[in-house]
Amino acid sequence: MKQPPLVVDLDGTLLYTDTLYESLMIVIKRKAIALILLPFWLLRGRAYVKKKISAIGVPNSSLLPYNWEFITWLKEQRNSGRELILCSAADQRIVDSVAKHLGLFDQCMSSDGVTNLKGSVKADALLSKFSESGFSYAGDSRPDLKVWQVARSAVVVSSSKTLMRSASLICPIERQFKRDIKPAATAVKLIRAHQWAKNLLVFVPAIASHQIAHLEVIFTLTVAFLSFSLCSSSVYVTNDLLDLEHDRRHPRKRNRPLASGKLSLLFAGALAPTLLGISWLIALSVSKDFAFVLATYYAVSCAYSFILKRLVLLDCLVLASLYTLRVIAGAAAISINTSFWLLTFSVFLFLSLAFVKRFVELQELSETKKGNVLSGRNYSIEDKALIQTLGVTSGFLSTLVLALYIDSTASGELYSLPEMVWGAVGIVLFWINWIWLKANRKEMHDDPVVFAITDTVSLVCGITFGIVVLLGITGFPPWS
Repeated sequence: MKQPPLVVDLDGTLLYTDTLYESLMIVIKRKAIALILLPFWLLRGRAYVKKKISAIGVPNSSLLPYNWEFITWLKEQRNSGRELILCSAADQRIVDSVAKHLGLFDQCMSSDGVTNLKGSVKADALLSKFSESGFSYAGDSRPDLKVWQVARSAVVVSSSKTLMRSASLICPIERQFKRDIKPAATAVKLIRAHQWAKNLLVFVPAIASHQIAHLEVIFTLTVAFLSFSLCSSSVYVTNDLLDLEHDRRHPRKRNRPLASGKLSLLFAGALAPTLLGISWLIALSVSKDFAFVLATYYAVSCAYSFILKRLVLLDCLVLASLYTLRVIAGAAAISINTSFWLLTFSVFLFLSLAFVKRFVELQELSETKKGNVLSGRNYSIEDKALIQTLGVTSGFLSTLVLALYIDSTASGELYSLPEMVWGAVGIVLFWINWIWLKANRKEMHDDPVVFAITDTVSLVCGITFGIVVLLGITGFPPWS
Protein backbone atom coordinates (compact mmCIF):
# COMPACT_ATOMS: atom_id res chain seq x y z
CA MET A 1 0.00 0.00 0.00
CA LYS A 2 1.36 3.42 -0.98
CA GLN A 3 2.28 5.60 1.95
CA PRO A 4 0.58 8.98 2.27
CA PRO A 5 2.63 12.10 1.50
CA LEU A 6 4.87 13.15 4.37
CA VAL A 7 4.65 16.82 5.32
CA VAL A 8 7.71 18.07 7.21
CA ASP A 9 7.98 21.09 9.49
CA LEU A 10 11.15 23.20 9.33
CA ASP A 11 12.01 24.97 12.60
CA GLY A 12 12.80 22.52 15.39
CA THR A 13 12.07 19.52 13.17
CA LEU A 14 14.25 19.56 10.09
CA LEU A 15 16.47 22.12 11.82
CA TYR A 16 17.67 22.42 15.40
CA THR A 17 16.98 26.15 15.33
CA ASP A 18 14.31 28.74 14.58
CA THR A 19 14.96 30.56 11.31
CA LEU A 20 12.98 33.64 12.39
CA TYR A 21 15.44 34.32 15.21
CA GLU A 22 18.33 33.40 12.93
CA SER A 23 17.15 36.07 10.49
CA LEU A 24 16.60 38.53 13.33
CA MET A 25 20.26 38.16 14.36
CA ILE A 26 21.30 38.96 10.80
CA VAL A 27 19.11 42.08 10.83
CA ILE A 28 20.68 43.22 14.11
CA LYS A 29 24.15 42.86 12.58
CA ARG A 30 23.40 44.33 9.16
CA LYS A 31 20.64 46.85 9.68
CA ALA A 32 19.64 47.14 13.33
CA ILE A 33 17.98 50.51 12.74
CA ALA A 34 15.28 48.72 10.72
CA LEU A 35 13.95 47.21 13.96
CA ILE A 36 12.50 50.62 14.80
CA LEU A 37 9.78 49.68 12.32
CA LEU A 38 9.05 46.35 14.04
CA PRO A 39 5.95 47.60 15.97
CA PHE A 40 4.46 48.89 12.71
CA TRP A 41 5.21 45.59 10.96
CA LEU A 42 3.47 43.72 13.78
CA LEU A 43 0.29 45.67 13.10
CA ARG A 44 0.13 43.84 9.77
CA GLY A 45 0.63 40.41 11.31
CA ARG A 46 3.40 37.92 12.06
CA ALA A 47 3.62 36.79 8.44
CA TYR A 48 4.39 40.35 7.35
CA VAL A 49 7.08 40.65 10.07
CA LYS A 50 8.73 37.47 8.80
CA LYS A 51 8.64 38.76 5.24
CA LYS A 52 10.27 42.09 6.12
CA ILE A 53 12.94 40.47 8.28
CA SER A 54 13.87 37.82 5.71
CA ALA A 55 14.03 40.55 3.04
CA ILE A 56 17.00 41.96 4.96
CA GLY A 57 18.73 38.70 5.79
CA VAL A 58 18.23 35.00 5.05
CA PRO A 59 20.38 32.51 7.01
CA ASN A 60 22.99 30.62 5.03
CA SER A 61 21.18 27.33 4.44
CA SER A 62 24.45 25.42 4.02
CA LEU A 63 25.51 26.29 7.59
CA LEU A 64 22.28 25.79 9.53
CA PRO A 65 22.20 23.01 12.18
CA TYR A 66 20.26 20.20 10.51
CA ASN A 67 18.77 17.14 12.18
CA TRP A 68 20.83 14.69 10.14
CA GLU A 69 19.39 11.56 11.75
CA PHE A 70 15.93 12.70 10.69
CA ILE A 71 17.13 13.75 7.23
CA THR A 72 18.71 10.33 6.66
CA TRP A 73 15.34 8.76 7.38
CA LEU A 74 13.63 11.24 5.03
CA LYS A 75 16.01 10.20 2.26
CA GLU A 76 15.01 6.58 2.84
CA GLN A 77 11.36 7.56 2.59
CA ARG A 78 11.98 9.46 -0.63
CA ASN A 79 13.92 6.56 -2.13
CA SER A 80 10.96 4.30 -1.36
CA GLY A 81 8.79 6.56 -3.53
CA ARG A 82 7.15 8.63 -0.83
CA GLU A 83 6.27 12.25 -1.61
CA LEU A 84 7.90 14.79 0.72
CA ILE A 85 6.55 18.29 1.33
CA LEU A 86 8.32 20.97 3.31
CA CYS A 87 5.67 23.02 5.11
CA SER A 88 6.68 25.78 7.50
CA ALA A 89 5.50 28.99 9.11
CA ALA A 90 8.85 30.47 8.09
CA ASP A 91 8.92 32.96 5.24
CA GLN A 92 9.01 31.70 1.68
CA ARG A 93 12.57 32.97 1.06
CA ILE A 94 13.91 30.83 3.90
CA VAL A 95 11.89 27.72 3.07
CA ASP A 96 12.91 27.85 -0.59
CA SER A 97 16.56 28.33 0.36
CA VAL A 98 16.58 25.26 2.64
CA ALA A 99 14.66 23.13 0.13
CA LYS A 100 17.08 24.08 -2.64
CA HIS A 101 20.08 23.25 -0.46
CA LEU A 102 18.80 19.80 0.54
CA GLY A 103 17.21 18.87 -2.81
CA LEU A 104 14.89 16.53 -0.95
CA PHE A 105 11.37 17.89 -1.23
CA ASP A 106 8.78 17.68 -4.00
CA GLN A 107 6.84 20.75 -2.87
CA CYS A 108 7.16 23.67 -0.47
CA MET A 109 4.53 25.53 1.54
CA SER A 110 5.31 28.58 3.65
CA SER A 111 4.16 31.90 5.08
CA ASP A 112 3.77 34.43 2.28
CA GLY A 113 3.68 37.79 4.04
CA VAL A 114 -0.08 37.60 4.51
CA THR A 115 -0.85 34.15 5.92
CA ASN A 116 1.17 32.81 8.86
CA LEU A 117 1.21 29.08 8.15
CA LYS A 118 1.16 27.77 11.70
CA GLY A 119 -1.11 25.69 13.94
CA SER A 120 -4.75 25.57 12.82
CA VAL A 121 -4.00 27.66 9.70
CA LYS A 122 -1.44 25.08 8.59
CA ALA A 123 -3.86 22.27 9.42
CA ASP A 124 -6.61 23.83 7.25
CA ALA A 125 -4.19 24.39 4.36
CA LEU A 126 -2.94 20.80 4.42
CA LEU A 127 -6.42 19.34 4.85
CA SER A 128 -7.55 21.29 1.80
CA LYS A 129 -4.55 20.21 -0.26
CA PHE A 130 -4.59 16.52 0.69
CA SER A 131 -8.30 15.98 1.30
CA GLU A 132 -8.37 12.85 -0.84
CA SER A 133 -5.14 11.02 -0.06
CA GLY A 134 -4.54 12.31 3.44
CA PHE A 135 -1.06 12.99 4.77
CA SER A 136 1.41 12.26 7.55
CA TYR A 137 3.03 15.10 9.42
CA ALA A 138 6.42 15.51 11.11
CA GLY A 139 6.56 18.17 13.81
CA ASP A 140 8.17 19.03 17.12
CA SER A 141 5.97 21.31 19.24
CA ARG A 142 2.50 21.92 20.70
CA PRO A 143 1.21 24.03 17.76
CA ASP A 144 1.73 20.91 15.63
CA LEU A 145 -0.99 19.11 17.60
CA LYS A 146 -3.52 21.06 15.51
CA VAL A 147 -2.03 19.52 12.39
CA TRP A 148 -1.84 16.02 13.83
CA GLN A 149 -5.59 16.20 14.52
CA VAL A 150 -6.22 16.08 10.75
CA ALA A 151 -3.23 13.89 9.78
CA ARG A 152 -3.24 10.15 9.17
CA SER A 153 -0.12 9.60 11.26
CA ALA A 154 2.49 11.54 13.20
CA VAL A 155 6.26 11.68 13.15
CA VAL A 156 7.30 13.26 16.44
CA VAL A 157 10.71 14.91 16.31
CA SER A 158 11.06 15.65 20.01
CA SER A 159 12.17 14.04 23.26
CA SER A 160 9.21 15.51 25.13
CA LYS A 161 7.15 12.74 26.76
CA THR A 162 4.22 15.13 27.17
CA LEU A 163 4.15 15.98 23.47
CA MET A 164 4.50 12.34 22.53
CA ARG A 165 1.60 11.38 24.79
CA SER A 166 -0.62 14.18 23.43
CA ALA A 167 0.18 13.26 19.83
CA SER A 168 -0.55 9.57 20.43
CA LEU A 169 -4.05 10.45 21.67
CA ILE A 170 -4.76 12.25 18.39
CA CYS A 171 -3.39 9.95 15.71
CA PRO A 172 -1.11 6.91 15.22
CA ILE A 173 2.61 7.51 15.81
CA GLU A 174 4.67 6.49 12.80
CA ARG A 175 8.08 7.30 14.24
CA GLN A 176 9.76 9.31 16.99
CA PHE A 177 13.15 11.00 16.82
CA LYS A 178 14.71 11.94 20.14
CA ARG A 179 17.63 14.19 20.97
CA ASP A 180 19.53 13.70 24.19
CA ILE A 181 20.47 17.14 25.54
CA LYS A 182 21.25 18.09 29.13
CA PRO A 183 19.89 21.67 29.37
CA ALA A 184 21.70 22.61 32.59
CA ALA A 185 25.11 21.44 31.40
CA THR A 186 24.56 23.03 28.01
CA ALA A 187 23.59 26.34 29.62
CA VAL A 188 26.82 26.27 31.63
CA LYS A 189 28.70 25.86 28.35
CA LEU A 190 26.74 28.75 26.86
CA ILE A 191 27.76 31.18 29.60
CA ARG A 192 31.31 29.76 29.40
CA ALA A 193 31.72 29.36 33.14
CA HIS A 194 35.23 28.00 32.53
CA GLN A 195 36.16 31.46 31.19
CA TRP A 196 35.38 33.00 34.58
CA ALA A 197 38.98 32.22 35.52
CA LYS A 198 39.94 35.30 33.47
CA ASN A 199 38.06 37.46 35.96
CA LEU A 200 40.42 36.44 38.74
CA LEU A 201 42.41 39.38 37.39
CA VAL A 202 40.31 41.60 39.68
CA PHE A 203 42.39 40.19 42.55
CA VAL A 204 45.69 41.28 40.97
CA PRO A 205 45.73 44.89 42.34
CA ALA A 206 45.21 43.61 45.87
CA ILE A 207 47.99 41.07 45.42
CA ALA A 208 50.33 43.64 43.87
CA SER A 209 49.65 46.13 46.69
CA HIS A 210 49.97 43.38 49.35
CA GLN A 211 46.39 43.85 50.64
CA ILE A 212 45.14 40.40 49.75
CA ALA A 213 45.52 39.15 53.35
CA HIS A 214 42.64 41.35 54.58
CA LEU A 215 39.33 39.46 54.81
CA GLU A 216 37.31 42.54 53.90
CA VAL A 217 39.33 42.96 50.71
CA ILE A 218 38.91 39.29 49.81
CA PHE A 219 35.14 39.49 50.34
CA THR A 220 34.77 42.67 48.28
CA LEU A 221 36.84 41.27 45.41
CA THR A 222 34.91 37.97 45.49
CA VAL A 223 31.67 39.90 45.00
CA ALA A 224 33.36 41.96 42.26
CA PHE A 225 34.54 38.72 40.65
CA LEU A 226 30.98 37.37 40.61
CA SER A 227 29.65 40.61 39.10
CA PHE A 228 32.33 40.67 36.41
CA SER A 229 31.77 37.00 35.63
CA LEU A 230 28.05 37.43 35.08
CA CYS A 231 28.70 40.49 32.93
CA SER A 232 31.30 38.68 30.82
CA SER A 233 28.91 35.73 30.41
CA SER A 234 26.27 38.15 29.13
CA VAL A 235 28.82 39.36 26.59
CA TYR A 236 29.71 35.78 25.58
CA VAL A 237 26.05 34.91 25.00
CA THR A 238 25.50 38.09 22.96
CA ASN A 239 28.65 37.38 20.97
CA ASP A 240 27.47 33.84 20.19
CA LEU A 241 24.11 35.19 19.04
CA LEU A 242 25.78 37.62 16.65
CA ASP A 243 28.51 35.23 15.51
CA LEU A 244 26.41 32.23 14.50
CA GLU A 245 27.62 32.00 10.90
CA HIS A 246 31.26 32.56 11.84
CA ASP A 247 31.08 29.91 14.59
CA ARG A 248 29.49 27.38 12.23
CA ARG A 249 32.42 27.75 9.86
CA HIS A 250 34.89 27.01 12.68
CA PRO A 251 35.92 23.36 13.31
CA ARG A 252 35.34 23.61 17.09
CA LYS A 253 33.12 26.62 17.62
CA ARG A 254 30.40 25.02 15.48
CA ASN A 255 29.73 22.74 18.46
CA ARG A 256 28.84 25.66 20.73
CA PRO A 257 25.28 25.50 22.17
CA LEU A 258 23.78 28.14 19.85
CA ALA A 259 25.73 27.35 16.69
CA SER A 260 24.79 23.66 16.99
CA GLY A 261 21.17 24.37 17.92
CA LYS A 262 21.43 22.67 21.33
CA LEU A 263 19.87 25.72 22.96
CA SER A 264 17.31 28.06 21.44
CA LEU A 265 18.19 31.56 20.32
CA LEU A 266 15.13 32.85 22.18
CA PHE A 267 16.46 31.44 25.46
CA ALA A 268 19.86 33.01 24.83
CA GLY A 269 18.25 36.31 23.90
CA ALA A 270 16.49 36.40 27.27
CA LEU A 271 19.49 35.12 29.23
CA ALA A 272 21.96 37.80 28.10
CA PRO A 273 20.08 40.82 29.53
CA THR A 274 19.15 38.86 32.66
CA LEU A 275 22.79 38.11 33.43
CA LEU A 276 23.69 41.74 32.73
CA GLY A 277 20.96 43.06 35.04
CA ILE A 278 22.03 40.83 37.94
CA SER A 279 25.66 41.75 37.33
CA TRP A 280 24.85 45.46 37.42
CA LEU A 281 22.92 45.18 40.70
CA ILE A 282 25.85 43.35 42.30
CA ALA A 283 28.30 45.93 40.92
CA LEU A 284 26.39 48.78 42.54
CA SER A 285 26.66 47.01 45.88
CA VAL A 286 30.45 47.00 45.50
CA SER A 287 31.02 50.67 44.62
CA LYS A 288 30.06 53.28 42.04
CA ASP A 289 33.62 53.33 40.70
CA PHE A 290 33.56 49.58 40.15
CA ALA A 291 30.15 49.82 38.47
CA PHE A 292 31.54 52.51 36.14
CA VAL A 293 34.48 50.32 35.12
CA LEU A 294 32.12 47.38 34.59
CA ALA A 295 29.88 49.54 32.40
CA THR A 296 32.95 50.61 30.41
CA TYR A 297 33.96 46.96 29.98
CA TYR A 298 30.48 46.09 28.71
CA ALA A 299 30.37 49.05 26.31
CA VAL A 300 33.80 48.22 24.86
CA SER A 301 32.83 44.53 24.61
CA CYS A 302 29.67 45.40 22.67
CA ALA A 303 31.63 47.71 20.38
CA TYR A 304 34.05 44.84 19.83
CA SER A 305 31.25 42.38 19.05
CA PHE A 306 29.50 44.67 16.57
CA ILE A 307 32.37 46.53 14.90
CA LEU A 308 35.88 46.46 16.33
CA LYS A 309 36.59 42.75 15.91
CA ARG A 310 36.55 43.27 12.14
CA LEU A 311 39.28 45.94 12.28
CA VAL A 312 42.77 44.52 11.77
CA LEU A 313 45.19 45.04 14.71
CA LEU A 314 42.71 47.25 16.55
CA ASP A 315 40.78 44.12 17.53
CA CYS A 316 43.83 42.75 19.37
CA LEU A 317 44.41 46.07 21.12
CA VAL A 318 40.78 46.03 22.27
CA LEU A 319 41.11 42.46 23.57
CA ALA A 320 44.18 43.51 25.55
CA SER A 321 42.29 46.50 26.95
CA LEU A 322 39.40 44.26 28.04
CA TYR A 323 41.77 42.16 30.13
CA THR A 324 43.38 45.29 31.56
CA LEU A 325 39.95 46.66 32.48
CA ARG A 326 39.54 43.65 34.76
CA VAL A 327 42.65 44.76 36.64
CA ILE A 328 41.36 48.34 36.81
CA ALA A 329 38.01 47.04 38.09
CA GLY A 330 39.75 45.20 40.92
CA ALA A 331 41.50 48.39 41.97
CA ALA A 332 38.23 50.34 41.79
CA ALA A 333 36.45 47.74 43.92
CA ILE A 334 38.85 48.24 46.86
CA SER A 335 39.41 51.96 46.19
CA ILE A 336 43.13 51.98 45.45
CA ASN A 337 45.02 53.69 42.64
CA THR A 338 46.07 51.47 39.79
CA SER A 339 49.83 51.29 39.33
CA PHE A 340 51.17 52.63 36.03
CA TRP A 341 53.62 49.73 35.99
CA LEU A 342 50.89 47.14 36.48
CA LEU A 343 48.68 48.57 33.74
CA THR A 344 51.56 48.82 31.24
CA PHE A 345 52.67 45.26 32.03
CA SER A 346 49.08 44.03 31.60
CA VAL A 347 48.56 45.77 28.26
CA PHE A 348 51.69 44.28 26.67
CA LEU A 349 51.18 40.82 28.17
CA PHE A 350 47.56 40.53 27.07
CA LEU A 351 48.31 42.05 23.69
CA SER A 352 50.75 39.20 23.17
CA LEU A 353 48.02 36.69 24.11
CA ALA A 354 45.55 38.39 21.75
CA PHE A 355 48.04 37.96 18.93
CA VAL A 356 48.46 34.29 19.93
CA LYS A 357 44.72 33.86 19.46
CA ARG A 358 44.80 35.33 15.95
CA PHE A 359 47.96 33.40 15.06
CA VAL A 360 46.31 30.09 16.00
CA GLU A 361 43.21 30.97 13.97
CA LEU A 362 45.37 31.75 10.94
CA GLN A 363 47.17 28.43 11.38
CA GLU A 364 43.85 26.59 11.33
CA LEU A 365 42.74 28.52 8.26
CA SER A 366 45.97 27.59 6.51
CA GLU A 367 45.48 23.90 7.36
CA THR A 368 41.81 23.64 6.42
CA LYS A 369 42.31 25.63 3.19
CA LYS A 370 38.81 27.08 3.49
CA GLY A 371 39.76 30.41 2.03
CA ASN A 372 42.43 33.02 2.50
CA VAL A 373 40.71 35.34 5.01
CA LEU A 374 39.45 34.59 8.53
CA SER A 375 35.66 34.46 8.67
CA GLY A 376 34.39 37.53 10.50
CA ARG A 377 37.89 38.98 10.68
CA ASN A 378 40.03 40.80 8.11
CA TYR A 379 43.22 38.83 8.63
CA SER A 380 44.64 36.84 5.73
CA ILE A 381 47.03 33.88 5.77
CA GLU A 382 49.81 36.19 4.59
CA ASP A 383 49.57 38.06 7.91
CA LYS A 384 50.56 35.04 10.00
CA ALA A 385 54.31 35.80 10.19
CA LEU A 386 53.68 39.45 11.05
CA ILE A 387 51.17 38.55 13.76
CA GLN A 388 53.70 36.15 15.26
CA THR A 389 56.39 38.84 15.28
CA LEU A 390 54.08 41.43 16.86
CA GLY A 391 52.94 38.93 19.48
CA VAL A 392 56.41 37.82 20.53
CA THR A 393 57.57 41.45 20.64
CA SER A 394 54.63 42.46 22.84
CA GLY A 395 55.41 39.61 25.21
CA PHE A 396 59.04 40.65 25.49
CA LEU A 397 57.99 44.25 26.14
CA SER A 398 55.85 43.08 29.07
CA THR A 399 58.94 41.39 30.49
CA LEU A 400 60.95 44.59 30.02
CA VAL A 401 58.28 46.60 31.87
CA LEU A 402 58.43 44.11 34.74
CA ALA A 403 62.21 44.40 34.89
CA LEU A 404 62.10 48.20 34.90
CA TYR A 405 59.51 48.12 37.68
CA ILE A 406 61.63 45.88 39.86
CA ASP A 407 64.59 48.23 39.35
CA SER A 408 62.49 51.30 40.23
CA THR A 409 62.00 52.93 43.61
CA ALA A 410 58.34 51.80 43.57
CA SER A 411 59.28 48.16 44.12
CA GLY A 412 61.65 49.05 46.95
CA GLU A 413 58.73 50.39 48.96
CA LEU A 414 56.78 47.13 48.69
CA TYR A 415 59.42 44.40 48.85
CA SER A 416 61.82 43.56 51.66
CA LEU A 417 64.13 41.95 49.14
CA PRO A 418 63.46 43.39 45.63
CA GLU A 419 66.44 41.45 44.25
CA MET A 420 64.56 38.23 44.88
CA VAL A 421 61.75 39.37 42.61
CA TRP A 422 64.17 39.45 39.67
CA GLY A 423 63.42 35.74 39.40
CA ALA A 424 59.91 36.70 38.28
CA VAL A 425 61.38 38.32 35.16
CA GLY A 426 62.98 35.04 34.11
CA ILE A 427 59.73 33.15 34.76
CA VAL A 428 57.62 35.54 32.67
CA LEU A 429 60.23 35.53 29.88
CA PHE A 430 60.25 31.72 29.84
CA TRP A 431 56.44 31.55 29.85
CA ILE A 432 56.08 33.99 26.92
CA ASN A 433 58.50 31.86 24.91
CA TRP A 434 56.68 28.70 25.99
CA ILE A 435 53.30 30.03 24.86
CA TRP A 436 54.62 30.98 21.44
CA LEU A 437 56.53 27.73 21.11
CA LYS A 438 53.33 25.75 21.71
CA ALA A 439 51.47 27.99 19.27
CA ASN A 440 54.14 27.48 16.63
CA ARG A 441 53.94 23.72 17.17
CA LYS A 442 50.16 23.88 16.68
CA GLU A 443 49.60 22.67 20.24
CA MET A 444 47.79 25.78 21.44
CA HIS A 445 44.10 26.10 22.38
CA ASP A 446 42.30 28.79 20.38
CA ASP A 447 42.01 30.70 23.67
CA PRO A 448 45.50 31.11 25.20
CA VAL A 449 44.08 32.04 28.62
CA VAL A 450 42.17 28.74 28.77
CA PHE A 451 45.38 27.01 27.69
CA ALA A 452 47.31 28.74 30.46
CA ILE A 453 44.99 27.55 33.24
CA THR A 454 45.00 23.95 31.98
CA ASP A 455 48.64 23.60 30.88
CA THR A 456 50.94 21.98 33.48
CA VAL A 457 54.01 24.03 32.57
CA SER A 458 52.02 27.27 32.74
CA LEU A 459 50.62 26.34 36.15
CA VAL A 460 54.11 25.54 37.44
CA CYS A 461 55.28 28.93 36.15
CA GLY A 462 52.40 30.62 37.96
CA ILE A 463 53.11 28.87 41.24
CA THR A 464 56.84 29.57 40.99
CA PHE A 465 56.12 33.22 40.19
CA GLY A 466 53.98 33.45 43.32
CA ILE A 467 56.68 31.86 45.49
CA VAL A 468 59.34 34.23 44.17
CA VAL A 469 57.16 37.28 44.84
CA LEU A 470 56.29 36.00 48.33
CA LEU A 471 59.97 35.56 49.12
CA GLY A 472 60.60 39.08 47.87
CA ILE A 473 57.96 40.39 50.25
CA THR A 474 59.04 38.46 53.33
CA GLY A 475 62.74 38.39 52.67
CA PHE A 476 64.92 35.29 52.21
CA PRO A 477 64.81 32.92 53.86
CA PRO A 478 61.31 33.70 55.25
CA TRP A 479 61.93 31.78 58.47
CA SER A 480 65.18 33.58 59.39
